[in-house]
Amino acid sequence: MPNIWTGKGNPYTKQEVRDRLQAVVNQNKAIIAAGAGTGISAKFIEKGGADLIIVYNSGRFRMSGHGSTAGMMAYGDANAVAMEIGEFEVLPVVEEIPVICGVHGSDPRRRMWHFLGKVKDMGFSGVNNFPTHSIIDGHFRNVLEETGMSFQKEVEMIRLATKMDLFSVVYVGKPEEAVQMADVGADAIIAHVGTTVGGSIGVTQATASMDDALERTQRIIDAVKQSNPNTLFLAHGGPINTPKDVKYVLENTNGLHGFVGASSLERMGIEQSLTNLTKEFKAITL
Repeated sequence: MPNIWTGKGNPYTKQEVRDRLQAVVNQNKAIIAAGAGTGISAKFIEKGGADLIIVYNSGRFRMSGHGSTAGMMAYGDANAVAMEIGEFEVLPVVEEIPVICGVHGSDPRRRMWHFLGKVKDMGFSGVNNFPTHSIIDGHFRNVLEETGMSFQKEVEMIRLATKMDLFSVVYVGKPEEAVQMADVGADAIIAHVGTTVGGSIGVTQATASMDDALERTQRIIDAVKQSNPNTLFLAHGGPINTPKDVKYVLENTNGLHGFVGASSLERMGIEQSLTNLTKEFKAITL
């Protein structure tokens, strides 16, 4: 049930979040989830009508002027940072929409059932697997897999979250990863096609083409729909950056329900508006 102290808002149950998102789809509207690394971001993302807010540790780096990939590096405790942003910045200012916690499921120092209990007690309505090793490839990915910090640990985290009645919206890079997540109860699958392009700290070379992004997204959707037709599917990353891009992807894939924006919503909005507003002030003459 909704928060017993306020009568509305977080935390929501797994089914309540699902019902809210399904209602958006039933209205023939796109689901829009947004990353928030600060309270001010969360407050105005909600005012803009987003359906979900996701708190990532990368949001702190992004809103400090650094690339989001910093959230994948050993520059802080990812789980502690996400909890801190949630407790002191985002959850106190969000009035009604569900807030999701980014959880580093492969952190070998955490008893994950114990940590997820803290996430739930904090008032988050669900979890997301970030940082995620699904976006790491090559030799380093193989080393992670062999040394106990595997993607399978993220899958196990989602399995526990399902048992604890937490909604889950998860990043995957491949169809087989998507199927694994859906099989343990993931409610929404995000097809991650790479770091977001553009802006001051986005990528330019290390990204997929739009055609590649469409093809990868569709393969992920198709793999899951065979066994889990009720799963929600969201796009993220790479060349999918602007509202126009999202509209194009929705029109050119079959079964996609919406979009998750982190850099493309939070960072791009700040970069553009602050720059333009400052220019307006500086145009004033004596």
